[in-house]
Amino acid sequence: MSAYAPLFPLGKDETPYRKLTDKGVRVEKFDGEDILVVEPEAIRLLAETAMGDINHLLRPGHLAQLRKILDDPEATGNDKFVAFDLLKNANIAAGGVLPMCQDTGTAIVLGKKGRRVFTKGGDEAALSQGIKDAYEKRNLRYSQLAPLSMFEEKNTKNNLPAQIDIFEEGEDYYKFLFMAKGGGSANKTYLVQGTPSLLTHDRLLEVLKKQILALGTAACPPYHLAIVIGGLSAELNLKTVKLASARYLDTLPTEGGEDAHAFRDLALEAEIHKLTQDLGVGAQFGGKYFCHDVRVIRLPRHGASLPIGIGVSCSADRQCLGKITRDGVFVEELEHNPAKYLPAVEGELGGDVVKIDLNQPMKKVLETLTRYPVKTRLSLTGTIVVARDLAHAKIRERLEKGDPMPDYLKNHPVYYAGPAKTPAGYASGSFGPTTAGRMDAYVDLFQSHGGSMVMLAKGNRSAQVTEACKKHGGFYLGSIGGPAARLAQDCIKKVELLEYPELGMEAIWKIEVEDFPAFIVVDDKGNDFFKALNLS
Repeated sequence: MSAYAPLFPLGKDETPYRKLTDKGVRVEKFDGEDILVVEPEAIRLLAETAMGDINHLLRPGHLAQLRKILDDPEATGNDKFVAFDLLKNANIAAGGVLPMCQDTGTAIVLGKKGRRVFTKGGDEAALSQGIKDAYEKRNLRYSQLAPLSMFEEKNTKNNLPAQIDIFEEGEDYYKFLFMAKGGGSANKTYLVQGTPSLLTHDRLLEVLKKQILALGTAACPPYHLAIVIGGLSAELNLKTVKLASARYLDTLPTEGGEDAHAFRDLALEAEIHKLTQDLGVGAQFGGKYFCHDVRVIRLPRHGASLPIGIGVSCSADRQCLGKITRDGVFVEELEHNPAKYLPAVEGELGGDVVKIDLNQPMKKVLETLTRYPVKTRLSLTGTIVVARDLAHAKIRERLEKGDPMPDYLKNHPVYYAGPAKTPAGYASGSFGPTTAGRMDAYVDLFQSHGGSMVMLAKGNRSAQVTEACKKHGGFYLGSIGGPAARLAQDCIKKVELLEYPELGMEAIWKIEVEDFPAFIVVDDKGNDFFKALNLS
């Protein structure tokens, strides 16, 4: 065996690209070789274009997988309802005004710079400038918090810093992967520091099933699931998870070898995909489509270690490739016309719908909800209060000081969310639900003071929420994770700031909604829809 073999021997790049420009790129001679000279503006332009595109456009393959759910006779009504809503959301986002998800993510860039590529330095700065330009010019949300001290933070108000890694690879090209990773899907990344004793089929599947169930629905399935077995370090394992979830490693070999290269295990991918279908979790509210697909990558490892990594790309499947060559600057061509994937007729998706008037007194709303079982599909119209992590912490401080629960949390349902910027002429920016589980610790306290009696968010919750709702007579309603643009355009009619403007998108808001879709997940009798699926 030779001294060196590439760890990730990828196949030919078949990606469709569109050309942005040939400016800022030229070829010069140095030491008898052609050198590709790239100006900072070319890098900046590529980053701005890519980060804008991926917040509004999806890959054709992902859209085709959503359409497949609608055409599958084995898909449940709720599977189809979620898939159809996500396709409608994709069409709205493709207009370039409302991003597909309100959490427009942490910007992540992987660069591979050929040895015969010359830049004047500051590549990371040029990429950051392009990212900043995209977030400032478009209706994207600023989610990055600067630590001023261990316990004090402040929003950077430009979505920087970005995570940027640049490596040397190849000859006369500069290649990139751009990603926007929201907090919900990023939080569903797990590392199990296993031992070599787990390296048998049945033992490994037992561990993987447990971790797959731990994903829950909070990160907006259907997922692109990535699993990595092995790795020379924990960080290499998790980096590979992220790349695999973006299908960046799809062209790896499908068999191993003595040169210790990474490979895909196609048989295990199919087996685990079938396992996810049999779980019954489905596309958020029961069914077959918990995952669109599965990638399983095997890496070399130290003899004493067996890192096992798992992660997902969610329904906001935001990534694209880019490249700079002697021919110019190119970005991956995403789908600009997702309408082609919509069915001709919506049909009956998701079963019967119960309409709930939220402008009644809270007592009346609770009396209506208690008549229906978990998994009931709802249509909500009326006033909702919006509050998430930082706002909940502020309210808890008030209660602990002996102050009363604010009336707005007693009189209205609370929606866990944080909006993106509002475009001119719109009532709201993209405004989808955030992960409910992050607010679990507040529920019993808040309900004991008469607040948070009806909660609205995405994903499964812990047993303490079920117990609190049973004790205090509350409900948790699950919203569809993913269609933030559709909710903004079709369901949210008015947005008003209530309190804590200094928290930015995490302030407390009051919104007026019309036909806002939701499902009863936890009721006032101790029932939890997800409990039967071992997700609570």
